[in-house]
Amino acid sequence: MSDTTGLTASEQFIVGDDHVTTGPDGARELLSGTGPTRTESDSLGSLEIPADVYWGIHTARALVNFPITRRAISNYPDLIRALARVKQAAARANREIGVLDPAKADVIDRVCERIVAGELHDQFVVGVIQGGAGTSTNMNTNEVIANACLEELGYPRGDYAHLHPIDDVNRSQSTNDVYPTAIKLAMVFGTQRLLDEHRLLTASFRAKGREFAHVLKVGRTQLQDAVPMTLGQEFAGFATTLAEDFDRLSEVMPWLNEINMGATAIGTGITADPRYAEAVRRHLEEVTGIPQETAPDLIEATADAGIFMTLSGTLKRAAVKLSKICNDLRLLSSGPQAGLGEISLPARQAGSSIMPGKVNPVIPEVVNQVAFSVIGADATVTAAAEGGQLQLNAFEPVIAHSILQSLAWMTNACRTLRVNCVDGITANEARLAGQVASSVGVVTALTPYIGYTEAATLAHIALTTNESIADLVVGRGLMTRDDVDRVLAPERLSGIVPPTGAIPVVVGKIVE
Repeated sequence: MSDTTGLTASEQFIVGDDHVTTGPDGARELLSGTGPTRTESDSLGSLEIPADVYWGIHTARALVNFPITRRAISNYPDLIRALARVKQAAARANREIGVLDPAKADVIDRVCERIVAGELHDQFVVGVIQGGAGTSTNMNTNEVIANACLEELGYPRGDYAHLHPIDDVNRSQSTNDVYPTAIKLAMVFGTQRLLDEHRLLTASFRAKGREFAHVLKVGRTQLQDAVPMTLGQEFAGFATTLAEDFDRLSEVMPWLNEINMGATAIGTGITADPRYAEAVRRHLEEVTGIPQETAPDLIEATADAGIFMTLSGTLKRAAVKLSKICNDLRLLSSGPQAGLGEISLPARQAGSSIMPGKVNPVIPEVVNQVAFSVIGADATVTAAAEGGQLQLNAFEPVIAHSILQSLAWMTNACRTLRVNCVDGITANEARLAGQVASSVGVVTALTPYIGYTEAATLAHIALTTNESIADLVVGRGLMTRDDVDRVLAPERLSGIVPPTGAIPVVVGKIVE
């Protein structure tokens, strides 16, 4: 059942609004409630933590330290699920090689599965932009999993003597291998979703190409009248350019599956059993269903951010080309009386608070703005990748935020463009036919028979007198009416005439 937006219940958009406030006021609210608390300690001291939350002291410190975006990591559910899958695979690997008690590994496994299913996401409260190369995100994850495990085991939250966030949940790991692996996996999830929507949008444009295959129009170069084509060819071209970007995005996907689990701090594997890297790779592949490959050089893989630049640049390419298509849709639908007015976009909402009846191309406009954001995000990713130093890139949080936001917004943009715009586009056939009939550009098709100089002369005369090119050619005795009609037949003008129907070129006459 469709609602007033034109979206069915199954066509849900990726969440883009803030789930949790992580600004100064939000941090105070989370940390200083009036309810009961528990005391947690770390190497810096002790803090009172609200008793009912699943996160702990490391998360609490991050809430105070990073009141930047007012956007929590829970805004990116793909990242939360990816973190849970990494921790789940690590627990299974640690159990397999005998460095984690089986009972602890099993409860960690179960809690991670709950998180993948959507539970506890509201407990991932640290700000998405944070110092520490993602350490706060990893700590938040460790604490939520540990406290959920304690609850399952019948212990109070914070009673880490029975199951510890770092000693158990983070066993054999470092933020420096967990975080990049998780954000790559989240980007795989997001890219897969984008590709699904991209494919549907491409099919929508291709369907319009078939629908408009018979509609002749005047093509344009540099915003000036050119030669005829069909509206179907124009829309088929949109589909082709989208399909090319689908291929480019698909090509990036395997590179995201190279992981550095087992690298631990800088790639040397310190604190991890030599058997761990292969075990965790295999288990991560099993729990995600996505092929995983351990990087051949873990030190290089821990420091390098090249794949993020590749994905971001490919996203930018796709966004720019999609925006160009939206520019074309806005131009083609401009008017409707004083503009091109060749097509009509679905009317989605009133376009003015002062001009009654005005309707704007709001859907292409919002897609344009998404593209602008993706372009800016790519500049951020580029700067962050360049700014990494020595054995670790400290700026992966802003890289993750930039790319995950771009993926979500592009996915939503493709969907709204398809559902709320492209599927409902109609051709203004009478207007298009009139433009073709009066177009001087058709003289190009006659150039092989009357010569370029004569054709240019007739074009200037036609523009001055408003006479048709066909009448001028016949009136000057350059070609017969039948020959002109044959050359200017719509199927020849649009280039869709079969090769067997080609007319031999001899200036001055048509050779049968």
